Amino acid sequence: MARKIDQEIKERIIKKIKSEGLSVMDASREFNISNNTIYGWIGAKGTIEPGLVEMNKLRRENNELKQIIGALTLNMEREKKNY
Repeated sequence: MARKIDQEIKERIIKKIKSEGLSVMDASREFNISNNTIYGWIGAKGTIEPGLVEMNKLRRENNELKQIIGALTLNMEREKKNY
């Protein structure tokens, strides 16, 4: 049987996704609620533009790539100094 989620919790989750860029997957883990349930809330509320979730995902991926590039650049500089 599905458990009842308090409206305050639903709104907090949606706000974290919309305003703070929390992914649905991370929200699902943090609050122990299925992805499908959260996506259902988002769709029912109509509070999130279709591209917003994707935009947040791209921002996270972009930050991860910047960290990788920074680490690679640092390693290249270290190798240059060793020669």
